[in-house]
Amino acid sequence: MTAPDVFPLAPTPIQVPDQVLDDLRARLALTRPPLDEGNEDWSYGVPDGYLRELVAYWRDAYDWRKAEAAINAYEHYQVSVAGVPVHFLRKPGRGPRPIPLILTHGWPWTFWHWSKVIDPLADPAASGGDPADAFDVIVPSLPGFGFPGPLTGFPDVNFWKVADLWHTLMTETLGYEKYAAGGCDIGAIISSQLGHKYADELYGIHIGSGLPLDFFTGDRAWDFARNRPLTDDQPADVRARIIELDHRWASHLAVHMLDGATLAHGLSDSPAGLLAWLLERWNAWSDNGGDVESVFTKDDLLTHATIYWVNNSVATSMRYYANANRYPWTPAHDRTPVVRAPAGLSFVTYENPPGIHTADERVRAFEAGPQSGWFNHVNVTAHDHGGHFIPWENPDAWVSDLRRTFRGRRP
Repeated sequence: MTAPDVFPLAPTPIQVPDQVLDDLRARLALTRPPLDEGNEDWSYGVPDGYLRELVAYWRDAYDWRKAEAAINAYEHYQVSVAGVPVHFLRKPGRGPRPIPLILTHGWPWTFWHWSKVIDPLADPAASGGDPADAFDVIVPSLPGFGFPGPLTGFPDVNFWKVADLWHTLMTETLGYEKYAAGGCDIGAIISSQLGHKYADELYGIHIGSGLPLDFFTGDRAWDFARNRPLTDDQPADVRARIIELDHRWASHLAVHMLDGATLAHGLSDSPAGLLAWLLERWNAWSDNGGDVESVFTKDDLLTHATIYWVNNSVATSMRYYANANRYPWTPAHDRTPVVRAPAGLSFVTYENPPGIHTADERVRAFEAGPQSGWFNHVNVTAHDHGGHFIPWENPDAWVSDLRRTFRGRRP
């Protein structure tokens, strides 16, 4: 038996109080924009013109209750795990032998970024798939990112501590003897830690990046370039790509690791400020061709932003970065590969490292590079379409890749 006969918890639907939404609209009405001349091309950051448009829509037209109803079409639960309040969504699998799968998001994700892949993973036959590929899908909110509310009593929260919580949730709280894990961004390294520390109790993992578990260690972990120099003899495309990736990531990592609490004062007080900080990442990290709304509609953007706002969770969500460095990862064993559970990886060319141009080159570069040695990788795929939010931007590819990772690994 790999799952309990009866699910052990009673559902707790999402319900944001009216007064919280009234306060949000009042704050949006009092937004004081900055002077932002000459920034129509986003070259200085989020432009005031577009943010004003979104703020007005958030205040006057956006319907959280409609989004809340769509979210509540799924089962939601709230439970204490080792004293930490945890919210998760569940979609029971429909097939001959569904196995449990926990999907973990990252930053600035919410649990709802998984919404496009939940149904096909849980009920493949409904979209023309093989019911033998069904999963019992569990999608938690990272503690301190959203529901059930602000995270207290866990100031040292980080990815490897959440991995321990997730293992307790799946095996003790929910009673699964063995399970699968998937994730992107922070959720990828949480899943990798599960595949490292608890490999014998996992069917495997499927992740959206191949970051090593020690990525956040070191004295300058906030330096995305990892001290990589720019030299005159570098090929022009390599040099340009290094600069492009630094622009995409450097401020994010540096601020979150070094000065997150300072920024959080503004983001917790101003919904417009919070939206701007989230929006910059959603725009820069998605494969949108210069139009963020080709990936996220206004309603999509504001649903994710509202989840952060109504829970006042941005401060603890940013804390993960500093704490990954302050409380560094240490191995649970010295066996190799470090992540012993079978691992599938999905890459996108939008995130190709310098000097890598195609999907095939991305796969070959990973398999020949140092990160490959961290994983017992059984399925490595790259895609031309999609950015950092792969399950949202290219859900069909994510579902196909993940299914392939676990074929032949079910009981």
